[in-house]
Parts: sequence; C-alpha cells; structure tokens
Amino acid sequence: MDLARVALRAAKEAARARGEATQQKKQARRGGGLRSGARADGRDPMPLGPAINRLITERGWETPAAVGGVMGRWPQIVGDDLARRCVPERYDEDERVLHVRCDSTAWATNVRLLAPQLVARLNEDLGHGTVRLLKVHGPAGAARRYGPLRAPGSTGPGDTYG
Repeated sequence: MDLARVALRAAKEAARARGEATQQKKQARRGGGLRSGARADGRDPMPLGPAINRLITERGWETPAAVGGVMGRWPQIVGDDLARRCVPERYDEDERVLHVRCDSTAWATNVRLLAPQLVARLNEDLGHGTVRLLKVHGPAGAARRYGPLRAPGSTGPGDTYG
C-alpha cells in the first residue's frame, strides 16, 4: 500500500514538473520570457536566513561555518575561566586543526594538557572528526623594532656581552 502511495506521489510530481516546463516554453514563445506570476518560483525573494543557509550548502561551507559558530560560543564550550585566558584564532580546514592563543605560557601549558578533552568536546558539538588537533600558542612577543640607532647586523642589547 505504501509503495503505491509513493509511486502515485512521484507520478504527480513528474506531471507537475512537465506542466511547469511546458508553461515556461509557452511564455518564451510569446516573446515574454519568464514572467512573474501569482505562484512562488525560484526567483522570488527569500528571507536572509534561508538564503544564507542555501549559500552555505551550495558552496560546501558547512564545516567552516560550524567552526565559526564554535568560536562565537567559545565561553559556553570551554568554560568562563578558560575562555578568559585563551581564544581560538583560526581553523585550518585541510588539516582540521584549531589554533588557540593563550595569554600566558602557564595557561598554554594547562590548555595543552586539556587538549584531548577539548577536542572531544568540540567534536561532540561539531560532529566526529571535525577537529583532529588543538594547537596551543603562548602569548605573542612584541615586534622587533628597527630604528635609526641600531647597528646593522646586531642582535640587540645582548650582543655586546661576550
């Protein structure tokens, strides 16, 4: 009985598609091309949310979009204490690696120890295998300054002591 219903539904959809194609051909022959009508079609405007979801699906951006959502919900995923001390910087989709920057080397060491649990929690939220590795970086050092009072080839103030 269910097989008959499925076959009937498929036949109705095929007939409807043939009818729409015939209607479009008739309009094209009249010289008007595709015209807007009272019924909805693919050219109608759509709300922003469904339009973005369709774009993400068409382009294959599901994983980067999901990881971007995790970056926005970082405090809920890892906890407030950890979120205050480290932030996700970027996600490498090819390697499936999430890079995290901590504000001190002590916290970076702590996060390295917690990395397996964090990867498991992230994969639980995103789907299995989305994040393979968590690369933890310590605080970034200040950029080296090159000014007019520096000697060419010097390594800084430490090069005069031996």
